[in-house]
Order: sequence, then structure tokens, then C-alpha cells
Amino acid sequence: MGDCGQIPTGFRRNITRMYYPTSRVLTVLEWLQARDGVSCADLARRLEVSPRSVRRYVEQLQSMGIPVESTRGRHGGYRLRPGFKLPPLSFNDDEALALALGLRAAKQIGLTTAAPATESALAKLERVFPAHLTHALRSLEETLILTAKSQPIPPTTQTVLTLGRVCLERRRIRFEYEAHRADSLNREVDVYGIAVHEGRWYAIGHCHLRDGVRLFRADRIQNIQTLETPFQRPSDWDTPRQVLERLAMWAARWTVVAQVHLPLEEARWRVPQRWVVLEPDGDAVRVRFGVGSLEWAARALISLECRFSVLEPPELREVVRRVALEVLETH
Repeated sequence: MGDCGQIPTGFRRNITRMYYPTSRVLTVLEWLQARDGVSCADLARRLEVSPRSVRRYVEQLQSMGIPVESTRGRHGGYRLRPGFKLPPLSFNDDEALALALGLRAAKQIGLTTAAPATESALAKLERVFPAHLTHALRSLEETLILTAKSQPIPPTTQTVLTLGRVCLERRRIRFEYEAHRADSLNREVDVYGIAVHEGRWYAIGHCHLRDGVRLFRADRIQNIQTLETPFQRPSDWDTPRQVLERLAMWAARWTVVAQVHLPLEEARWRVPQRWVVLEPDGDAVRVRFGVGSLEWAARALISLECRFSVLEPPELREVVRRVALEVLETH
């Protein structure tokens, strides 16, 4: 359709979930379009089929005149012949509508980095839409309301692309960061992940200035320099959890540190996800979390139904005693 050269990533995922041979063949083709080469094992894993089935799908593409070549190596794989380009793809009404609505929703909730890019992409789509679909889209624009918070300032496209690249390549970066109520500081950071939460973009990783994991707003990152220094991300790293934990700490009035008498593995599934398990300590672990109410913190700790000791803040200890007495009186 028009000058759209590839089906969007979201549709690749949807197609991958379908269990019809034709859809699988198309999925193989799209993976080959998007990459210089794909291993047979990777294709089999993503399609949830055997390597033999992958070879059969490749043979079907070759029989259609598409130049899929085998690649040698430890695992072997496939690629499209260099320089080969497929003609523009077309979309049915459902797919075209999903694309247009997806672009508008992404702009509304802050998933885009530049408003002009969203508008220009929509304009290109509408130029090649049939008349009945264009009319339907414009009707939706006038009537559809997306309930979302006000849009925060987006980062630049280049910032987002650079953060994603160095995260994948495991290369350290240096940048200027405009911290809240502070002057700009130069930071060197190993970026472990990037995330979007409530329309705002974040980068998270090890900050060498602070010698610890820190969360950065992407719109405050400027003048990025990619360094040659490599890094290793922790094997048990969980970007969503780490980001949510630190956002909770940012918004918290109180920071609570407690010693919870649970084995480490049990603590990981019993304590709320936004709590941070700091370290094992014999038969206990230390946890940290942010709260706006000390009474809520006391009730949360008591609800674990295990022994615990409050380390910080000292004001919480008296609140725990009071809440514990209330619980005893009601039972």
C-alpha cells in the first residue's frame, strides 16, 4: 500500500501467533526482510515449529521466486539475497484501520518521539486509503476520546534510537543530564534498559558518577556520546520491575527499610512486586520500598505474617506497635 515497505512489528507478532502454514511462510519472509540473516533455530523457536518445518517454509518461498539463500556457520540460517526488495505491501481494511488508530493512540499516550512524524505517517496512510475508509477514520477522529494524562515532553528520536542501540550493543555512554532542581551534570552510564511509563520515556542503568543503578528521564538527556567501553548487564536484570520500583521511590514521602524473616526465594514471591529485595541476611532479607503513609507500610509488613524488624524510618516502629495492637483487638 503506497510506499509502506514492511508490515509493522505488532502485525508480525500477531501473525506469528497464527497457526496456519501460509501465515508462517509470510512470517518467515518478514523476518528475512527485517534482518541480514536469521538462524533456523531462531525461526523455529519463534514460530513454535521444528527446524524441518522451517526448511519447508523456506522451500515454499524459493518456489515463489523469492531468493532465499542459506548461510553457513555454527547454527546455519537464511537470508534474502543482498539487494532484493519486495514490492510495497497492501493491507486490508482491518489492518489499515488498526495502523491508523495505533498511530493516533501512540501519539496520545506519549509513545511517539516527534509529533510531525506521526502526522506525516498518518497523512501517507490516508492518501492511499480507499474513500470509505478515509471517511470512517475522519469520523473517528471527531468522536473518539482517549482518556490519558497530559502529554509530557518527549525525547528526541535520536536520543531514543541511541539508547536502544547502546543497550543492545552493551556499550557505555556519556551524556549531560538536567537533574530536577539542579544544574546539568555529565554522566557515564551503562544502559540496561529503556521503558515508557504513563507517556514518559526512561533509561535505567548503572551510573558511574553515583556508583549505582539510577533511573533517568530520557527527555533530560542531552549530547549523548557513545564510548568504546563495553559492559555486562546483570544476568537476573528485570527492567520493568526495576523501573517501577524506582518510580515508586521517587513519588514516596517515606522510604522504608525492613528486615523480613523469610528465605530469599520465598521473599521474592511473597513481598509486593514494587518492593526491592536488597540482600539476604541469614534466614532473612532486607527490603526497601517507598510509601506515602507509614500506617500503610505497617499494615503491609504485618500482612506478610512473618517476623520483621523496622530499620528505617524510626517513626515507623511506633506505628507498627499501634497497628499491631489494633489487629489483635479485632481478632
